[in-house]
Amino acid sequence: MQSISRRQFLASTVAAGAAGVVLPLINPRAVQAASPTVIRADTRVIEVAGRAAKVFGLVQPDGTHGLVTSAANDFQVRLENGLNAPTLIHWHGLTPPFGQDGVPDLPQPLLQPGQSYDYSFPVATPGTHWMHAHTLQEQQLLAAPLVVTDPTEAGADEQPLVVLFHDFSFKTPEELLAGLTGSAPASGTGGMAGHSMSGMSGMDMQGMSGGQGMSDGQGMAMPMDVNDIQYDAYLANDRTLDDPQLFAVERNGTVRLRLINGATATAFWIDTGSIEGEAIAVDGNAVTPVRGRRFPLAMGQRLDIRLRIPDEAGAWPILALREGSVERAGFVLATRGGAVKRIAPAGNQATAAFDLAFESSLVAAKPLAVASVDRNQAVEIGGTMQGYSWTLNGRTWGDHQPIAVRKGERIELVLRNASMMGHPMHLHGHHFQVVAIDGRRFAGAVRDTVWLPPMREVTVAFDATNPGTWAFHCHHLYHMATGMMTVVDYAA
Repeated sequence: MQSISRRQFLASTVAAGAAGVVLPLINPRAVQAASPTVIRADTRVIEVAGRAAKVFGLVQPDGTHGLVTSAANDFQVRLENGLNAPTLIHWHGLTPPFGQDGVPDLPQPLLQPGQSYDYSFPVATPGTHWMHAHTLQEQQLLAAPLVVTDPTEAGADEQPLVVLFHDFSFKTPEELLAGLTGSAPASGTGGMAGHSMSGMSGMDMQGMSGGQGMSDGQGMAMPMDVNDIQYDAYLANDRTLDDPQLFAVERNGTVRLRLINGATATAFWIDTGSIEGEAIAVDGNAVTPVRGRRFPLAMGQRLDIRLRIPDEAGAWPILALREGSVERAGFVLATRGGAVKRIAPAGNQATAAFDLAFESSLVAAKPLAVASVDRNQAVEIGGTMQGYSWTLNGRTWGDHQPIAVRKGERIELVLRNASMMGHPMHLHGHHFQVVAIDGRRFAGAVRDTVWLPPMREVTVAFDATNPGTWAFHCHHLYHMATGMMTVVDYAA
């Protein structure tokens, strides 16, 4: 099947299953072979708002973008570097043994152009995950879906649809970073190099957009920074709402949206419009279903939503609304004969900033076993737009203080955000459970990335069962790049 053109999309009707209907980026029914699946980091060209854009991608030899595998199989992937610069890919959401996580120099070095590396390890749990560079290359779309299906759900009567969201700029990531820090962009890279995440700081606030206010708890108004980069476009599966992806669905059918926020600096509200959705998993881990029409999705997080398509001909846009602003991305679900209407890439009213209401409502379907806490570690998140330096416990990467653990311990991290921006905090090599919000204990979701609004506190617990030295950082790329990263380090 071929891609649907903008002219075809803007027509009044769509025939489900017709030649013009766009397929998902990846085949949700694919099964990994016994031999390694080749994933190649390479360049590609997409169209953004009528302009050609050279970006990166992670593709299989047959052109499949990303990977679907089964939890019944081991993860067996050969990563090939087809770029003209060093790179490495992190398997976000998986819990590989130390050495196969894909963070540069923790401990694997960057792959040089033309090099390859074979990864092989068990896949413990199924879920919606993704793969991405752990360098500034992530901004240029060096990312793709990584879905691990559950063999026990093989007969489920539902249609899986995978969507990866991005924020996009025609500027290089070095230029974006320089605009935030006030420093000169690195020369000779053209935005294509694999940069380390340290040694970057500056003095001004260029590129900042989207401020809101909040209270300090005593009735005093405080400035809150929501977005610090104004992007040229916001994408769903590489497409803007000028020419969105169209998924053919059946009347009265069940759809499982596997949504991935691959944006580097943008959180989205997922809006299901007139169809009430049911959130059934976060970060690949099942939760007691939560019904609603608007759900928060921070950078690095994933969200599975089950929808029942009405028993009528129609077309239903699913939108990703930029936090604290009017811009949006999205895609369309359409039945045979459903009328498809144009959707503006900006709404009429800015959305609210994220809070913790949704997080507070989540209950893990498979919580951690009840155990006493062996180690409790406070982590204060700090930093300001002035100077653009972001810290954990007052330190930046390179001067970081590792979080020491021992194998077999139950660890609790008490995360307190003392800054005026929200931060999605991500732990590698483990899944954690949200066990308290602002001191209120509850059995929350199992995740690998949790959102910390300004002046709020979230406590997460995990079991130290995967020895190594694991990155723990903010998943806002430019916050990480300017210091907001440390490691969880197992004692020998």
